[in-house]
Amino acid sequence: MSKAIIVGAGITGIAAALRLRSKGYEVEVFENNSYAGGKIHAFEKDGFRFDVGPSLFTMPHFVDELFNLFEINPREHFNYKIKENICNYFWEDGSSFSVHKDRERFILEASELFDVRPQVLEKYLNNAADKYNLTSGIFLKKSLHKSRTYFSAETFKALLQMYKLHIGQSLNQLNETSFKDPRLVQLFNRYATYNGSSPYQTPGIMSMIPHLEMHYGTYYPEGGMHQISQSLFRLAEQQGVRFHFSEGVETISHSRGRATGVKTVKESYVSDIVVSNMDIYPTYHKLLPELKKPEKTLTQERSSSALIFYWGINKSFPELDLHNIFFSRDYKEEFRRIFQEKDLSDDLTVYINITSKEDPEHAPPGGENWFVMINAPGNYGQDWEDLNAKARKNIISKISRVLKVPIEDHIVTESIMDPVKIEKDTSSYRGALYGAASNSKFAAFLRHPNFSGQLKNLYFCGGSVHPGGGIPLCLLSAKIATDLIPEA
Repeated sequence: MSKAIIVGAGITGIAAALRLRSKGYEVEVFENNSYAGGKIHAFEKDGFRFDVGPSLFTMPHFVDELFNLFEINPREHFNYKIKENICNYFWEDGSSFSVHKDRERFILEASELFDVRPQVLEKYLNNAADKYNLTSGIFLKKSLHKSRTYFSAETFKALLQMYKLHIGQSLNQLNETSFKDPRLVQLFNRYATYNGSSPYQTPGIMSMIPHLEMHYGTYYPEGGMHQISQSLFRLAEQQGVRFHFSEGVETISHSRGRATGVKTVKESYVSDIVVSNMDIYPTYHKLLPELKKPEKTLTQERSSSALIFYWGINKSFPELDLHNIFFSRDYKEEFRRIFQEKDLSDDLTVYINITSKEDPEHAPPGGENWFVMINAPGNYGQDWEDLNAKARKNIISKISRVLKVPIEDHIVTESIMDPVKIEKDTSSYRGALYGAASNSKFAAFLRHPNFSGQLKNLYFCGGSVHPGGGIPLCLLSAKIATDLIPEA
């Protein structure tokens, strides 16, 4: 039986392992950490349970698809429910808005609060749907680095309608020309953060993202986000995939222009196929040091990182839901500080995820488990101890002002994750959550392909390569990479 080795047991590595197993390969996965899931991890502290990494779950059919490969009913192993309320938004002027999953209800309620004609919102969302429908088959489901992708009727159709994609203007420019109320502009600008970019730099094509939330819905996986990676890990083990934990890969072996296996901290292994789920920057600098490096790709601006406070709260807040956003007063300054100065603004946009709203056992009775995150620059050697302390003070001040409750009085336990720790735990270069930023209209084409141009039988998947970061794109990355690999 042909053998495949996967470097890294993040969700993309697990997905790639499952796809190769379904193709008949004997598959082994090597992971530096002692657990599966990569960024999708969890921990418990003082009676509170916290998801560590991603907190938004959409397009769950990509997870179900991996169970279906083996003719297994995913509902017997992994369950989720759709959220009626996508997100609660709060502004310092005292206004708030809840985005409902029903598109017509959203249009009606948004038109009333933001004083915008329903037809304007409908046109914006229709254009978002057009963007997705025109480009998803090209940018999200196929390799951008194979000529056959471009010689198709689908590509020709997209080229004829390029004017609908708003590639020549930023997301903010598109939103400012679409809406007058700055709060609504800010709400739609936020979607740039879904790939770690700035709405003032990323192209207007990113306005397709709200379509994905409203068309496909947002979901809560029973037990929390950690269950996504763990259900797939259990499936992989059941299908015969072998995992080697606490056994990091030191180098990818190659000979005569072919990948031949890996050398780990323990021993060397031979294989017919190697797939790296490691961030593309350390993949070249650590695992393939003698190969020529694609400098243009590796030196791209990195995406934003995150600073996360995990707070056990001894109080319940009925005005909050699973997803909550407290907006800054000056969004543009916030992103300027992140990307231009590699610093944090004094006024921050704060995201709070509370899984105990869905699973009450994630917090003691009467309490809530708060995952409190801000967008942050990557790790460029800043004084993170000082930045963390200042951010904590400013976050507490903002939440307290908006909710009119002295939040610090209700924090009974705390843990912190900053870009330094993200980089250390996940090998993500500079702690970037999505690899390269999408602050350019050419960013999609500059992402590293899912295959090596120098070594045969070497492939790449994960958030730092095509098509990008976030759970749905990472799962698509595994599919694109393994679709390039023949049956065993």
